[in-house]
Amino acid sequence: MNSNSNISRNISLDIYGIHKAKINYNLSVSDLYEISISKKLGQLTNDGVLSINTGKFTGRSPKDRYIVKDEITEEKVWWGDINIPIDQTSFENLYNKITKHLSNKELYVRDAYACANNECKINIRTICEIPWSDIFVYNMFLRPDKASIKGFRPEWTIINAPNFYADPSIDNVNDKNFAIINFTSKVIIVGGTGYTGEIKKGIFSVLNFTLPTYKNVLPMHCSANTGSNGDTSIFFGLSGTGKTTLSTDSSRKLIGDDEHGWNSKNQIFNFEGGCYAKVINLSKDKEPEIYDAIKPGALLENVIIDDTRTVDYSNKSITQNTRVSYPIHFIENIMTPSQGENPKNIFFLTADAFGVLPPISKLNPAQSAYHFISGYTSKVAGTEAGINEPEPSFSACFGAPFMPLHPTIYAKMLIKKMKMSNVNVWLVNTGWTGGPYGIGKRMKLKYTRAMINAAMDGELDKINNRNYHIHSVFNVKQPRECPNVPSNILSPRQTWNNDEEYYKKAYMLSNYFIKNFEKFKKFADKSILDGAPNTK
Repeated sequence: MNSNSNISRNISLDIYGIHKAKINYNLSVSDLYEISISKKLGQLTNDGVLSINTGKFTGRSPKDRYIVKDEITEEKVWWGDINIPIDQTSFENLYNKITKHLSNKELYVRDAYACANNECKINIRTICEIPWSDIFVYNMFLRPDKASIKGFRPEWTIINAPNFYADPSIDNVNDKNFAIINFTSKVIIVGGTGYTGEIKKGIFSVLNFTLPTYKNVLPMHCSANTGSNGDTSIFFGLSGTGKTTLSTDSSRKLIGDDEHGWNSKNQIFNFEGGCYAKVINLSKDKEPEIYDAIKPGALLENVIIDDTRTVDYSNKSITQNTRVSYPIHFIENIMTPSQGENPKNIFFLTADAFGVLPPISKLNPAQSAYHFISGYTSKVAGTEAGINEPEPSFSACFGAPFMPLHPTIYAKMLIKKMKMSNVNVWLVNTGWTGGPYGIGKRMKLKYTRAMINAAMDGELDKINNRNYHIHSVFNVKQPRECPNVPSNILSPRQTWNNDEEYYKKAYMLSNYFIKNFEKFKKFADKSILDGAPNTK
């Protein structure tokens, strides 16, 4: 098993209000595997990989995420349904309850850090109630060496207690589960949910606030990879749109699969030290790099295992949001350190449930800004509590649930960087073709890969304007031809075989775009508004 050795260091949790706890500090993943099995908190697959069940929550719960409203955040945070305020007193009351709950227990403490770029690096201490939560932390955050651990001083602390539940009637929260960020004390508390993604998304939200505010760095909900010529590609998209799958390519070096920064030196750097991939319908043929990364040291979540301890990746009886986390070095072809130069292509990934957007189209600057601010996709079943079927959704900057600042702040930073870098921007529909969800089919991965490779290799730039078609509703340039892709696939209208129904749905979607953008119109000038689709 590829994991770190146990690192001995005497630490105390008394400063956190956690007393008389048995502290397991920076345990190896091998030891955490054994503890999880001995406590009957998971089982090993036939490949020796730990598989666990996260309980009631198999996805994020965005309606239960809060930010403490104080002097730091009051005037800067974009308050509302996404960034829900909570007062300092309520936070302190819950903090005192959760630390009391953890006192006298066996806990798992780890020191790690985020950001592969030294100028943005933040040290993190996690205090976990459950051993497999600590495995997730090891896999997903960056791992200090032994020398760094000796003098390690945490800047942020995450306290994770899935078995502690709030009382909504007195704790000023919506439900028994919660995730609360306090920028003044630099503490995140997570309770009532075993979904591990809440841990990493807490730090992502922190960086989405601090990096633009204090470092002039654009944080991005994206994956990234680098080609043999040193060109970097960036893939924006929400969960289920293909960020991990499409950026993990044997012909290109992976920088990271989910969270990155873009600094003033035109460098792209990973926030994390691992990957958190969806595994529903995973196969070695379609996604060999991810499949091969599921080996001892990885952590499988909410999958079904049969009597021979074999994983059935097609089984979604627990959730469609089945997951695996693993250290990034489980992927063979990676950038070390996790940084890239020279961004050349940006891909906006969307899983269009209406099935009307082209599988790939080129955006002009106005359209790039408009679609980034819009952040259209479809919520995929299981990635959020209460979502059972895909439904159309707009998430500003392709990451609104994790972004404390107003979306236009991130959008203006991206627009500036796109202009300075002269990057190509592409809209890629990894969703439905031949009709909407329930009638059409999901776009084949091999075709999406072929289109993206053609864009990165410059093949689509070689096509003259006569071989591009301007979409009559969205005005984007869709290629009429692409290597290794049937020409009829490139035209969503042709795949429907019913022009009337196609345009009816296309205009329906364009009206969704226009309606969603109303709240941004006063912040957008003509150069952005010109990127809007047509309406009927």
